[in-house]
Amino acid sequence: MSDRKTAGGEFTRRAFGRAMAAAGAGMAGSGPACSQQAVPGPPPAGDYVSRMKPNPSNLKLGLGQFPANAGHEHLMYARQFGVEWVCTTVSGRDATAENFIDIRNRFGRYGIRIWRLGDDSLHNNRHITLGGPQRDETVNRYLQYLRNLKKAGITYTTYAHMADTVWHTGGEPIRGGILGKSFNYEMAKRLGAQGGGVRPGEYAGGEYWPDRPIHGRAYTEKEIWDNYEYFIRRAAPVAEECGVRIGIHPDDPPLPMLGGVPRCIFSSFEGYQRAMEIADSPNVGLCLCVGCWLEGGERMGRNVLETIRYFGERKKLFKVHLRNVEMPMGETNPHHREAWIDDGYMDIYKVIRELRIANNHCLLIDDHHPPGTIGGWMVGKAFQLAYLRALLERANEEVRS
Repeated sequence: MSDRKTAGGEFTRRAFGRAMAAAGAGMAGSGPACSQQAVPGPPPAGDYVSRMKPNPSNLKLGLGQFPANAGHEHLMYARQFGVEWVCTTVSGRDATAENFIDIRNRFGRYGIRIWRLGDDSLHNNRHITLGGPQRDETVNRYLQYLRNLKKAGITYTTYAHMADTVWHTGGEPIRGGILGKSFNYEMAKRLGAQGGGVRPGEYAGGEYWPDRPIHGRAYTEKEIWDNYEYFIRRAAPVAEECGVRIGIHPDDPPLPMLGGVPRCIFSSFEGYQRAMEIADSPNVGLCLCVGCWLEGGERMGRNVLETIRYFGERKKLFKVHLRNVEMPMGETNPHHREAWIDDGYMDIYKVIRELRIANNHCLLIDDHHPPGTIGGWMVGKAFQLAYLRALLERANEEVRS
């Protein structure tokens, strides 16, 4: 077996799965996709009584990036770790009310509920962010998506207004020799950046150039603000009508300009303030990615604890991505590197304690973790979930409602 496969987690169905089977836990393999086996469904509960500590707060702990096509192994994994809520996505033609209901019911048979069911084709959509001839068609699709969520009884979704995906320049070694996803502005200028996820050793340049327009021309801050206002003034009333809350994700990385597109709204505290005032809706709030906020550092205007305090008092925290980074980006050669949740420059307990004080009706997820964990995707998830559960229990003990 090659080192590459071991680092990528592709061996787990055969090797790690056999080891875990001895303990009665058959685990899936390489990542978000999973097999569709013919299985009888979850085992009966019997007379077993769980002794997990009750959670008296409005903070829920769940799993992000959960596969929408999850089979028996993934769903039992969530159940065995005491997970009640997950976030998942589909895309385009799969984003129908009927499919949403099917996924909800399939997960529900295992006692798993859906906090967010996203449509990837409408997330970070340039037709909304940048405007243009397809804007109205895309906004109307988004409104129908909200109505489909209502039919499925799903009451939250995440939206991002970046025009592009998450930018990265590969991975850099962190604890244990695995790679933490990173962004290095000077490297991106020379080689281009990539978007989306990162796997060990995959980066060799990309098609996202931070210092040149990648959408045909450069855009102004006014255009980005105008396009946001055009969208949110149409989406907010429908969200209220449907009982769906929209949490807006920060830009990643939160830099003033990338690829000719200003990141002028969701890359600072003041930008969020103004965006919430424009929306003027109880159904529009924050999907606060702690990792993005830590990447930005001082350029965000207020630190993450102050941000939680301000928006938490206004009941605007709908979902929180818990992730750590080794250092914030500086003014010259902006550069950040993701870290393990317990090993970055932020004490994540302080974040959870502040969230507990705010006590918003909010989901906490572990966000993504550094790829290449020995044992695969599920092992890294299990470590981060257990760590966060312990911190939440401590916060519940120290902070009383």
